[in-house]
Amino acid sequence: AETMMQQDREAVDDERAGDDVVFQTPKAPAPRKSRGTPAAGASGGRRGRPPGSSRGPGSNKPRGGRAGGRGRPPKRDWGGDDDEGEDEYERLIREAGAQRKGKVPPQFAHEDENSLYFIVRTGRASLQQTVDDWIEEYKVDRDGALLKLMQFFISASGCKGKVTSEMQSTMEHGEVIRKMTEEFDEESGEYPLVTPGQYWKKFRTSFSDFIQLLVKQCQYSIIYDQYLMDNVISLLTQLSDSQVRAFRHTSTLAALKLMTALVDVALTVSINLDNTSRQYDSERAKGKDKRAADRLEVLLTKKQEAEENMDEIKNMLTYMFKAVFVHRYRDILPEIRSICMIEIGVWMKRFHQNFLDDSYLKYIGWTLHDKVGDVRLKCLQALEPLYSSEELKGKLELFTSKFKDRIVSMTLDKEIDVAVEAVKLVISILKFHPDILSDKDCEHVYELVYSSHRAVAQAAGEFLNERLFLPDEDAVRDLRTKR
Repeated sequence: AETMMQQDREAVDDERAGDDVVFQTPKAPAPRKSRGTPAAGASGGRRGRPPGSSRGPGSNKPRGGRAGGRGRPPKRDWGGDDDEGEDEYERLIREAGAQRKGKVPPQFAHEDENSLYFIVRTGRASLQQTVDDWIEEYKVDRDGALLKLMQFFISASGCKGKVTSEMQSTMEHGEVIRKMTEEFDEESGEYPLVTPGQYWKKFRTSFSDFIQLLVKQCQYSIIYDQYLMDNVISLLTQLSDSQVRAFRHTSTLAALKLMTALVDVALTVSINLDNTSRQYDSERAKGKDKRAADRLEVLLTKKQEAEENMDEIKNMLTYMFKAVFVHRYRDILPEIRSICMIEIGVWMKRFHQNFLDDSYLKYIGWTLHDKVGDVRLKCLQALEPLYSSEELKGKLELFTSKFKDRIVSMTLDKEIDVAVEAVKLVISILKFHPDILSDKDCEHVYELVYSSHRAVAQAAGEFLNERLFLPDEDAVRDLRTKR
């Protein structure tokens, strides 16, 4: 992580001061005050709400009731790089194993077959049916349904601990997480997201799909009841700050998939808001004798409701981005960094009105220097759809000028997949930002047609075709001489 941060600093040191306001390298955070537990002051977040998500007393929209004492999570130091205490998980399972020496139960012994984790993992019921059943249960007993959802995230992390209804009602989320941390008893260090095999690969897909389908099915009512999302966001943000790798990895994936689902909800709300606004403006523009007062009032109510929903979704996204993504995109675990790059690329493509901005693009730019090839690859793959869009090219000019040299240099990456993807990205830059590439940049890519790796040479050939330029015989001879 230190190497990556040093590269980030060197990459932007020579840039103009005005642009560095956006692309300045992040400073390393202060050391944690504690290990293996949420930072001080986090205990009040069990039933917290993302800041600014309250609708305020002036809202005229009917809302689901809330139990008392469910305030917003307090401001806290979410931590940064997780180098310190990284062996916490291994230490805990070693201690747990010593206490249970000679008592190693089967992996799924005494498992609750009615739990969400069992149903999603085994595919006993379709995800659609599982989500529908959970929603019906939530409408009858929201505390019980929420408990099942909390247990789902805990079990999906590979933890055998059970969250009881008493723990749910009397403990803050931070306390529940500490209790679950103490009950880890896996000695192998493996957990569902990293366990090899087709069985677990299928579960990882089902895990993500379940979260997104749940939000989709709840998008017209439950996600605005100031209870479900408050609790889920609070739990996942605190789990993602855990020193236990299994908790951190699983909850980060869950939180970012939750954000992706909320992005889709925001797009739906945006379309409804635009349609309602047009209808309202059209009705209001009519003369008084032709205007329907009752229709105008209905449209105004729908318009205000859509605006409130959009504000609430955006507040959730902003809160989770700052509480989860900003700290996990440089996590010590490369799988977590890759997840961050994949999902932010999705947000920028789908909801470019909100996310395709230099204040978000900078995270991809910094991560182009990552020491792990797969993370660099995910950065380039996140950028490719953005550069392939005529509509979005205007929002990429500053980013391109700042990171173009790095992208061009990645065409020589030691990882072949990364090099190929870098050439494809340079082709997109050539199409939509031709003035950005210098002759030297183009010559740099031309030489790759003689690469010993077929995929790289083929990609470079596509670049030549796009450029509509074939070097003359002397140029070809010179290139071959250099090789």
